[in-house]
Amino acid sequence: MKKLWIWNHDATYMFRNRSGRHYWFAKYIRAYGFEPVVFCASTNHFDGTQMDFKGNYRVDTVDGIPFVFVKTPAYKGNGGKRIWNWVCFYCGLFRIYRSVAARFGKPDVILASSVHPLTMAAGVQIGKRLGIPCICEVRDLWPEAIFQAGMARERSFLGRALIRGEHWIYRNADAMIFTKEGDTDYLGERGWLTEQGGDIDIRQCFYINNGIDLQEYVKQIREKRLEDPDLSSDAFRVTYVGTLRKVNHLELLIRAAVLLKEETDIEFLIYGAGEEEEALKRLIRENGLERVHMKGYVNGQFVPYILSCSSVNLLNYSQHMYNWSRGNSSRKLFEYMASGKPVISTVAMKYSPIEKYRCGISMESGSAEELADCIRRIKGMGAEERERMGRNARAGAGDFDAPVLTGKLADVIEYAQREWKKKQS
Repeated sequence: MKKLWIWNHDATYMFRNRSGRHYWFAKYIRAYGFEPVVFCASTNHFDGTQMDFKGNYRVDTVDGIPFVFVKTPAYKGNGGKRIWNWVCFYCGLFRIYRSVAARFGKPDVILASSVHPLTMAAGVQIGKRLGIPCICEVRDLWPEAIFQAGMARERSFLGRALIRGEHWIYRNADAMIFTKEGDTDYLGERGWLTEQGGDIDIRQCFYINNGIDLQEYVKQIREKRLEDPDLSSDAFRVTYVGTLRKVNHLELLIRAAVLLKEETDIEFLIYGAGEEEEALKRLIRENGLERVHMKGYVNGQFVPYILSCSSVNLLNYSQHMYNWSRGNSSRKLFEYMASGKPVISTVAMKYSPIEKYRCGISMESGSAEELADCIRRIKGMGAEERERMGRNARAGAGDFDAPVLTGKLADVIEYAQREWKKKQS
């Protein structure tokens, strides 16, 4: 069998949860004749835990998939220590790749996935050393996301340096995967495409969104039920599941709940934790919202059941803290769709699966008044129309099922290997 190395700095949690994009790729790519090895950091970004071991790396196996944990320093939060952790991961890959190749065999291709661009840079450089193609997977457009969040200015020295580094990665990758359908528009906006006189061929750019393992999802609905009386009441349930951050703009949900305060058959369920939790609880108390329930953190295995008990699921984001013209690659969206319930999105995004599959409503203004009106509209629909939306959502989720997405990855690998051979001949 051929050998595929998958690099994702943050895949540490996938090992523990036995789920997630690169766990699923590794699980299903074996059907296409590849033996996968997943590389990730020894630090779990999401809970701050650190694997303790001697040496530069450690190997553990789950479900027959080897995970290589690259030694990185502990950190919490999003400050300078996180960036140093990224640098250590990048350097660590260079220290260990020969040893890992000796243990598992030389790879035939590398899939280097961002959350940060250093992973992709290492993939390009080490791929050249090994004489193999590297596929770079862009899950967030860096540095555009940094500029959008106000963390750096595009025309600053740092901004220009980041753009040059980004261009170098794209130019030297043997193929590129973008997780949002509109991400390739960005290349045209930069003037980097060959058809514009640039040096990046659009034919080497592919779109593979995030998704969900539907088989496992349905199994969890059946077997992982959460005992919560609010999930079995007769109320019309508006449900949000996810982190409580500024970008999720959950204050909007609270303000909409104030406008719907007199509609006593509507309940709001918020599952998740994060930096905005205390501020949201304070808003709920100040407005006397007895039917808005903050549920706190919930184990991911219960999420499918929670969403399946909802009347409508809320995809809640800020209109202004992200560039929604590229589309959406949130795993949450596909979990919502797989639940078979209508979805309300608080942002109107281009390339929207909600619009494509007619499975919900996308808001235009992002106001509390509009959100309250959307909730009333879904509630006022007959059961048959809501069920039709739910069926559309579930059918749409099938296009983002993990085995389907892995088949697309196999096509990209075939392209990269074919083009690599042409360059060498």
